Amino acid sequence: MAVTSEMVPLGTPAPDFALADVTGHVVRRDDFADAPALLVAFICNHCPYVKHVEVGLAKVLAEFPTLAVVGICTNDAEAYPDDAPAQLAAQAQRAGWSFPYLVDATQQVGRAYQAVCTPDFFLYGADRTLAYRGAFDDSTPGNGKPVTGAALRAAIELVLAGHPVPEPHQPSMGCSIKWRS
Repeated sequence: MAVTSEMVPLGTPAPDFALADVTGHVVRRDDFADAPALLVAFICNHCPYVKHVEVGLAKVLAEFPTLAVVGICTNDAEAYPDDAPAQLAAQAQRAGWSFPYLVDATQQVGRAYQAVCTPDFFLYGADRTLAYRGAFDDSTPGNGKPVTGAALRAAIELVLAGHPVPEPHQPSMGCSIKWRS
């Protein structure tokens, strides 16, 4: 069932994290302290909404080499084995992603960020306060609109230029995060 992202208040500080990537290497939020902005994308392998934008996401991110990016899979991989680390690694290769793809096995990071769906995008400025949360673009599986990444691209451009992203922000839409009971 499709759900929309929680519109976390702008200015909210980026929660800390220290998560293993799909190879087991631990990545921390503060590893990116010198980057002018940080994009935290809650994504997964099994969701058709993520699959719909995954190649477009790689293309948009390639335009911004100074942007720090992490992908985080918070889903319960026991209940959804397509979201286990080996499958996430295959997805990253298929999609052309070069950013660290992290596994939130305890689901604490997803809860701290108030992630709701996949994909769910959180863009933080240099001060690591929330500058944008919302959609990649207007395209969803089956709606016939092209995957452009226009909403996220515009937000990244503004944040990297040191400007606020005017509201309203369109919520992201996707599969609900698969929380453990």
